[in-house]
Amino acid sequence: MPPSPALRGTFRTDLPARAAYAEGAGIYRILPSAIAVPADVPDLVRLVEWAGAEGASLVPRGAGSGMAGGNVGDGIVVDLTRIGGGSVAIDPIRRVARAAAGATHLALNRAAGDHGLRLPPDPSSGRFATLGGMLSTNAAGARTVRYGSVRRWVQAAEVVTADGDVVRLERGAPSADARAVRRFLADAAPAIRAAAPAVAGAMPKTRKNSSGYAIDAWLGSDDLVDLLIGAEGTLGFVTATEWRLDRHPAATAALRVSLASLDELAAAVEALLAHEPSAVELLDRTFLELVQGRAAGPGAVEAVLLVELESSDAGAMAAAVRAAAADVAPFATSVETALSPAEADRLWALRHAASPILAGLPESRRSLQVIEDGCVPLPHLGEYVRELRGAARERGIEIVLFGHAGDGHLHCNLLPDVTRAGWESEVAALLAEMTAVVTSLGGTPSGEHGDGRLRAPYLEQVFGRDVVALFGLVKAAFDPRGILNPGVKLGSAPAVDRLKVGARAVPLPPPIAAALRELERAAAYDTPRLELLDTPVP
Repeated sequence: MPPSPALRGTFRTDLPARAAYAEGAGIYRILPSAIAVPADVPDLVRLVEWAGAEGASLVPRGAGSGMAGGNVGDGIVVDLTRIGGGSVAIDPIRRVARAAAGATHLALNRAAGDHGLRLPPDPSSGRFATLGGMLSTNAAGARTVRYGSVRRWVQAAEVVTADGDVVRLERGAPSADARAVRRFLADAAPAIRAAAPAVAGAMPKTRKNSSGYAIDAWLGSDDLVDLLIGAEGTLGFVTATEWRLDRHPAATAALRVSLASLDELAAAVEALLAHEPSAVELLDRTFLELVQGRAAGPGAVEAVLLVELESSDAGAMAAAVRAAAADVAPFATSVETALSPAEADRLWALRHAASPILAGLPESRRSLQVIEDGCVPLPHLGEYVRELRGAARERGIEIVLFGHAGDGHLHCNLLPDVTRAGWESEVAALLAEMTAVVTSLGGTPSGEHGDGRLRAPYLEQVFGRDVVALFGLVKAAFDPRGILNPGVKLGSAPAVDRLKVGARAVPLPPPIAAALRELERAAAYDTPRLELLDTPVP
């Protein structure tokens, strides 16, 4: 590597520091060439200009909680959490929040909550997920079924482009005068507009999507911020964010719906959607077997739906719950309701029961997020569950399946025996098969986590060659030297490779490897990685 840039922040090339950033929350372990922690935006601009001159690749990173591998790479990992100091400012009159990209979803909602406001999208990683990371993956969560993904709530973003320009992209505002914007408008925009019918036809027929570049959203809004949302740091560094906020509901309630057959799943979900729930979560039989510690027998429950209802009228809540329960009852073996917060927490406790079990698995059977973000049209949800169960069973891979049934969106944890010869090829084959299945059903391989390195090789299969060529024009306009997160979003490297588990995992200094494993077990992704260099390991 050439001489390092003169940063006021941190720039390190020693093995322990690089090892601390070799993993994120997903399946990969890739040792970067260096790590950088810029002190502020001018420091980041200096780093970007240096990297452009030297041809060095940069890997934007927030908390490292992203699942698809967009936060690790061979180049220089750029930790953005110090920029802006995690600041959050709430304008309660306009119902707007302005925050540093490194601020967390939790911090924003705590600040907004003081004014009776919130940012409704609620990823399960919200305790530590940074707002820049959420914007960059078009994150969602359980409440997407009513409130949509973060795209609906992003008002503006400040970005450092690959040219080193600092740009503000705001909804409804004229396009910023920056080199990347001028290239996009000249070289990419005309081709995308000319192909608008083909773009519309190629997009997944799902309620949400975080795969590919959002050229369909840009065609609908003409707002360049829509291209940035979901771009996973491949078009620029998000340094500050601005969000629309919503009021807290006056009352919430919950239902727990048990289903004896997957044949009833789509109908049950459709019946619930008529009542505009804020969440409809699926716990598949595989999930229930994990937390209950036994295999399902004849007549067992095939799935459980956990439902949240919200209302601005507390007095109307009981009637709303009764109506939803009555409409879903014909498809269920049982329906349990909860009106008080304590009762609702008891029902929802099952949703969180699997995490400590999965985190505590032995080293020989690790939980891997490979087919972890598939989303299909609602009528095909039961079919997708059957296909996934069957394909995993044929390969002898145990799975745990759960997710956001109201959106047709499921997460799957694979639990392979990593001591078994050839397990990696079986996992890779399962990923390829299920990507073909989700595509054939009109779905997307990523409902809310992005493509990363995991799904980048499959984008042409999902969108077709012509639309992926348009994606390439977007990338070339914003990053003509290809220095921003190469291999992410657009890439062809094998997806199931360079893993953090198995005999082929790159070795790390033992104290760092142990600290990363403990961080993963505790889901402590808000821990600054350089602190791992000095943290005693139990």
